[in-house]
Amino acid sequence: MIYRLLLFLCIAASCFAQTATRALTILHCNDLHARFLPDSRNLGGFAEYATVIRRETAGCQSCIVMNAGDLVQGSPVSTIFRGVPVYQVANKLGIQVSTLGNHEFDYGWQTILKFFQIAKFPTVSANVVDDSGKLLARHPYLIKKVNGIRVAVIGAVMGNLVSNYLTADIAGPWHALPVVETVQKYVDEIGDRADLIVVLGHIEPAERLDILRKVPKVAVVVTGHRHRGLDKAEVVDGRVGVEAKAYGVELGRLDMQVDVARRSVASWDWKKIPVDSRTVKGAPDVKKVIDKWEAKVSRIVDVPIGESKREIAGAELKLLMERAMADEMHADFSYMNQGGVRDRLPKGKLLARAVWNIMPFDNKMVLGKFKGSQLSSALTRGRTVDPGREYIVTMSDFSADNESERKLLGITGLQFETKTVLLRDLLINWIKKKGTLD
Repeated sequence: MIYRLLLFLCIAASCFAQTATRALTILHCNDLHARFLPDSRNLGGFAEYATVIRRETAGCQSCIVMNAGDLVQGSPVSTIFRGVPVYQVANKLGIQVSTLGNHEFDYGWQTILKFFQIAKFPTVSANVVDDSGKLLARHPYLIKKVNGIRVAVIGAVMGNLVSNYLTADIAGPWHALPVVETVQKYVDEIGDRADLIVVLGHIEPAERLDILRKVPKVAVVVTGHRHRGLDKAEVVDGRVGVEAKAYGVELGRLDMQVDVARRSVASWDWKKIPVDSRTVKGAPDVKKVIDKWEAKVSRIVDVPIGESKREIAGAELKLLMERAMADEMHADFSYMNQGGVRDRLPKGKLLARAVWNIMPFDNKMVLGKFKGSQLSSALTRGRTVDPGREYIVTMSDFSADNESERKLLGITGLQFETKTVLLRDLLINWIKKKGTLD
């Protein structure tokens, strides 16, 4: 009798151990930036991305698909039609929960309300509020049951949203609360209603690490923003932070066993799945919608403007843009923020589309005339100036108006005159004049 009882208890304990953990897979993307088409290296593309997501989620009862912000801004379709087509196509990607990125604001905060209406998936954002504390998004978080696990997803955007990334006119009445404190507030509110808490954030790397270190009830942090992604997951005491590369060149997949009783991750494995149009066929239904929108902009952007003898990217492309700005604006000094350089110039025949991808923003050029004594080393960069001589300085209105850029450049208090020429048009015209870039 005692033997049978012990046997029963052992079997019961074994069954409990087997059912105490449940599988959960988070498929995640970030910073897709409206790149409907594969790039010059045949990577990415929304139709191809849809194929990969559908393949990974087929028959998967433990999967949830998340987007960590910046769906829009980065291609001619998005710029010309102010992000609307991007959300229409994103509805076909299988996203189940999304959060705001800083570039969702680029067409003015009111357009975000239109995005909410178009999206068939919920957008959560806990820390974008007005002065009264009202949230811009409808919900700060959601709780979704996946494979029997109550998964809470809290949305967040970087705390320096306005000072570092937005101008006052597009931010409107909204600002971002500190990330960690806000996450903690909603973790406390969620309480026992969730078995696993995830932060879905378009945030700075330091904020991701702070959440992992300072909010122990958050088990997973899925982020976007820095574009280069993570080479390996960030781990603090068994809590996991992940981020994929930008522009849809890869899909993140985080496979976990969740200890429901302890509300923690018992084990995990993270991998990044490449999206290569040479091996992945784009989903026909997604491609059909994309083709419709691309046809609307092709006559504007798919026109030849010159040729490049080699690929130009990164810091070298920034310098080339500054050279074009100085030449076209007849300036002594020019400045281009590296973060505003959104793509690379490909080798070979150049279409206007390449410049639209590099500079998707409708940034205008500004000019200022200042004495040499007023110019900081951040602007002159080693060049000798005469303190009493007047110099012409040019940059985009974003750099001239943005608080963090003004501090970086030492131009606080200096006034610029706005010109009507767009930086993008300036670059196209400069390349046309050059003909061939060496």
